[in-house]
Amino acid sequence: MHKHPVEDIVTPTIENLGFEVVRIMTIGNKNPTLQIMIERKDRKNLVVEDCATVSRALSELLDEKDPIDGEYSLEVSSPGLDRPLTKPEHFSRFTGYETKVETSTEVDGRKRFKGKVLSIDDKNNVLFEMDGVDYTIPFEQISKAKLVLTDELLNEYANAQDEVEL
Repeated sequence: MHKHPVEDIVTPTIENLGFEVVRIMTIGNKNPTLQIMIERKDRKNLVVEDCATVSRALSELLDEKDPIDGEYSLEVSSPGLDRPLTKPEHFSRFTGYETKVETSTEVDGRKRFKGKVLSIDDKNNVLFEMDGVDYTIPFEQISKAKLVLTDELLNEYANAQDEVEL
């Protein structure tokens, strides 16, 4: 997965505030939005005030460093339940969950997978099961991956509300 040009600029500030970067994307061309998905390091539920805190800090930083040409909007948000998986540790954390994966090159003759993450090995290969067949997908070949919204995921989220956020 490719690194966004502002990632090195914003990550230290985000981490110092107690959050982790999930994904950074620029959406749109004419009036682009810089979308920064974050989650709390303590895995508790992300609240609107958390996003506002990070947004204020990043607005100042981005105004000062000015890494993006032209005007753009900044959006700081939660990854949501059907969250993207952007780091090897995400695949480890969400083992057993239904996931959609797209690869940049073919793996066993295909580029799209929908199934369950079985594990991730020490070489960052994602072991994946789809329709009773196991696949080994190198992490560096994954261009896009996200959890699928299922009843199981919704139930787990509802039960975790008082404890820890997915």
